[in-house]
Amino acid sequence: MSHQIYLDNAATTQMADAVKRAMEPYLKEKFGNASTTYSYGEEARGAMEKSRNFLAATLEAKPEEVFFTSGGTESDNWALKGIADAYAGSGNHIITTKIEHHAVLNSCEYLERQGFKVTYLDVDEYGMVSPEAVAEAICPNTILISVMFGNNEIGTIQPIFQIGKLAREQQIIFHTDAVQAYAQLPISVRHYPVDLLSASAHKFHGPKGVGFLYVREGIKMPSFIHGGAQEQGKRAGTENIPGIIGMGAAAELAHRNMRRKMIQETKLRNYLIEKVLHEIPNARLNGHRNMRLPGNVSFSFQGVDGASLLILLQEDGICASGGSACNTGESRISYVIRAISVPEDYAAGTVRMTLCGGTTRADIDAAVLSLKKNVYELREGTPV
Repeated sequence: MSHQIYLDNAATTQMADAVKRAMEPYLKEKFGNASTTYSYGEEARGAMEKSRNFLAATLEAKPEEVFFTSGGTESDNWALKGIADAYAGSGNHIITTKIEHHAVLNSCEYLERQGFKVTYLDVDEYGMVSPEAVAEAICPNTILISVMFGNNEIGTIQPIFQIGKLAREQQIIFHTDAVQAYAQLPISVRHYPVDLLSASAHKFHGPKGVGFLYVREGIKMPSFIHGGAQEQGKRAGTENIPGIIGMGAAAELAHRNMRRKMIQETKLRNYLIEKVLHEIPNARLNGHRNMRLPGNVSFSFQGVDGASLLILLQEDGICASGGSACNTGESRISYVIRAISVPEDYAAGTVRMTLCGGTTRADIDAAVLSLKKNVYELREGTPV
């Protein structure tokens, strides 16, 4: 194959040219520190606040509710550990699911070592948690519910509105890890009753190393990094101005083209699903058929080693993954695949393909052709 076909956009996306152009002046002549009072600093601060205002507007939030971080992992850590710290006097119980990102799961494990109790809810065969299960898990000591918006491995979108409504009625704080969903789907904190929301720029064609945490006004949130007075005194450290500018530009680009991109990606995603399930025997789709992120597809192939399949795909110029990029080097069967009870003879043969606005039908055809050839070869031991 003459060129690489990149189908791992859930791991990271290519930075958009418009984002690079927006960042460039702040890497060169507009290099000021936003905490200084002369013109260089004022220029940087003004650009930073313009990005904050736009990001807040995409959520129908207030600018002062958006806090800049180094990305989704920091945002998740701050949300869970911050709420646990601030509300420990009201209770010590946290509810989450078994298929959250490691940034949430490992933060919960840390909090358990600090004396907090965590309930890890099961999900159904599609990777969805039921609001009824959340309701049953609530007890008088529950202070926080954390459920991701859309799963990074299997694409399933959770019933965030119902869970948030339940949490609001019970006066429990609700956090959602929206790293895979923000800028992919329309999200309004006026519609969705969420108190905290995590996002990361490199998932929507922005730079790596920058993200944000939305914190609803009135929620007590202690400082996560101590030092200077940046981010309303909550998150010390000189701001990553080029990154923040890039994140704002990427969000603007994503929201301007969101409806068209959603339709396009969903159509291609469904084409990929139908083609694979129709043309490759003993293949199964992981995650919900319809309630899934527009560009996320996960398949498991019976009797195939997923790691070997990924190597063969790579040799054909197809960039895909076995699941979360954060799981590389760990067990071949991810905890998400185990949680949705994929049969053992299928589970080891799991491949995730995630699309973007630049993915074409020709890319999908080439990927399916490679899948067919290599699945057959691994099963039979001989090439087609």
